Amino acid sequence: MNTRMRRAAVAVAATTMAISLAACGSAKESGDKAEQGSEKKGDDLKIGLLLPENQTARYEKFDRPIIEKKIGELTDGKAKVIYANAKQDAPTQAQQIDTMITNKVDALIVGAVDAKAIENSIKKAKAEGIPVVAFDRLAEGPIDAYTSFDNEEVGRAQGTALLEALGDKADGGTIVMMNGAITDPNAALFKKGAKSVLDGKVKYGKEYDTKEWKPENANANMEAAITALGKDKIDGVYSANDGMAGGIITALKAAGLPKLPPVTGQDAELAGVQRIVTGEQFMSVYKSYPAEGIVAAEMAVALAKGEKLDSIATSKVDNASQKDIPTVLVPVISLTKDNIKDTVVKDGIWTLDEICSGKYKAACDKIGLK
Repeated sequence: MNTRMRRAAVAVAATTMAISLAACGSAKESGDKAEQGSEKKGDDLKIGLLLPENQTARYEKFDRPIIEKKIGELTDGKAKVIYANAKQDAPTQAQQIDTMITNKVDALIVGAVDAKAIENSIKKAKAEGIPVVAFDRLAEGPIDAYTSFDNEEVGRAQGTALLEALGDKADGGTIVMMNGAITDPNAALFKKGAKSVLDGKVKYGKEYDTKEWKPENANANMEAAITALGKDKIDGVYSANDGMAGGIITALKAAGLPKLPPVTGQDAELAGVQRIVTGEQFMSVYKSYPAEGIVAAEMAVALAKGEKLDSIATSKVDNASQKDIPTVLVPVISLTKDNIKDTVVKDGIWTLDEICSGKYKAACDKIGLK
């Protein structure tokens, strides 16, 4: 594991411990071991890890190494992680799950490309006795555990920040709302959270559900919004993540606006943080990937060994077919130029040298980021 990931893992230890301690307080007296007729499995496990795409930097740069490292720690290096990335293609992910079932993995961690389309694949895994941890996105089907961030709170943080940035225009101003992909249930939660703050205060000039979360699709949508509304009639832009914010800002700059309207984001990607430093993007949402990844690993190993999740899960959620799914939701933080050092730098996600490299150094100096 690289230096950045070691720093990040150490920095989130307190967060993960707090989650675990909270769970311990509600653990049942029956203990952690599930009642099973067969002998419990040891550390010699096979864990399947399926992530949805590689366009967003987080999955390959953070989630995969964090989860693999934690599984190794939990099993004295004896477990094998079998990894696959679906590259935003649901049929590919279905084939990957079939392969995992054929390989007789002991548990699956799945970040679904399409939360509904994956249901049949999860049913197949369940029929073969393979427990499934839904990672980051609440998949449909008989999943055994779920970990993600408080996704409605992500939207509320974005909406609150946008109103703050709009200032006087927060009352009656016109915004463009660039939501994520409709195949991702998190996108609906981000939208719900944001609208709980924005409804009744701003006007929605145009609203889009952005196919596959792709920046180029957000760019095309933004160009259409500018044409329809007029470049001087857009007071702000709700963007559900940083990748789309990049495409949106490119379209706004190409339109020749004398001053860019405030644009939100999410994921604290390096390019997004750098746009916040320069003032092109107003905010992002920082999510502790180490905390989420560590929980996913703990859940998968426990389930693979036939253990209950009483000492890990802190709450329960329902999907369309399953109730009371053991769950951990990790808190989020609104990221602006004022708290970059206290969040992504402090947690070892990005270094000051990375953020303030080259052309960004002067902007960093201007806001006191040294």
